[in-house]
Amino acid sequence: MKIAHLATGLALGAALGLAATVSSAFAAETTLRITLQLPMKSHLGQNLQVFKSKVEDISGGEIAVEIYDSAQLYKDSEVPQAVGSGSIEMGVASLTRYVGDVPAVDLFYMPFLLNTEELVRKAVAPDSPVRKPLDEAILGTGSRVLWWQAYGGVVLLSNGGPLKTPADLEGKKVRVFGKTLGEWIKAAGGAPTLISGSEQYIAYQRGTVDVGMTGVSGVKSRRLWEVMDTITVTNNADIEFIVVVNEDFWQGLPEQHRDWIMEAARAAEQDVRDRMSEIEAEAFAMAEENGMAVHQLSEADVEAWKAAAQPVYDQYLADSGALGAQVLEAARALQN
Repeated sequence: MKIAHLATGLALGAALGLAATVSSAFAAETTLRITLQLPMKSHLGQNLQVFKSKVEDISGGEIAVEIYDSAQLYKDSEVPQAVGSGSIEMGVASLTRYVGDVPAVDLFYMPFLLNTEELVRKAVAPDSPVRKPLDEAILGTGSRVLWWQAYGGVVLLSNGGPLKTPADLEGKKVRVFGKTLGEWIKAAGGAPTLISGSEQYIAYQRGTVDVGMTGVSGVKSRRLWEVMDTITVTNNADIEFIVVVNEDFWQGLPEQHRDWIMEAARAAEQDVRDRMSEIEAEAFAMAEENGMAVHQLSEADVEAWKAAAQPVYDQYLADSGALGAQVLEAARALQN
């Protein structure tokens, strides 16, 4: 390994730290680099730390994990291609980033389809008739899904008051992070604008859009109370991120390493799923502490939003073909 010449004035402590890092790299037989668009303080960043600690522990140091947060290497939109091509071993991406190759993934953005924790848990179980076909389809892009990361339900952000019904959205520009969410906004009378998660703060600050869309945990990790003053809890869709690994790289790993990685992935997935309710509650509390108003929709308001949503289902079935129809039927069956 080639090591750059150390500057003359480099402190001894920093030099020792560099030596330790190099030594660790030599000791590990497998190094997993993971790209993440969110900051490490976000719950997805902390979840990657759970995975890192677990896999490095059970492998006895044979596997090392390096996490590159805050879109240092790739934006969310770039992760599928970066991992699928092998430019990086692993990455975290919003599930909807695979909609171009697998349109059926936007099932989770069907308005008010999976709008309770119980339904979401059933749908995202590894062997469920909803998730399993989607994981298999994503494999065709060159990436294998290792685990799903819960991000919670969708909320809308605004300034000057809540968005109680579609009438409050009429003519407003709305930040979205997926095609189907954009279709929902259009059906409700708004104008969707696709903006990456790492760029939404500046978009709100500059007035590029009038309304924000995210999970409430993102309000906390990105300090969005500095640029928006109201949260409307629509919970119209379930936001899921997935952690993927390049398939060629995966197949080249020793079987024991794959087993260790999967063990750590299962532990990380269970951890974040079990903590999601607590994470959202903490985020809502912090948003209110920082001056945001939180508005819960009434049943009548929800019905008004639902009434505007049917075109989204029609478009989804037209775009996603047989796989979309299959997973939509499976998701509806979970409600029985």
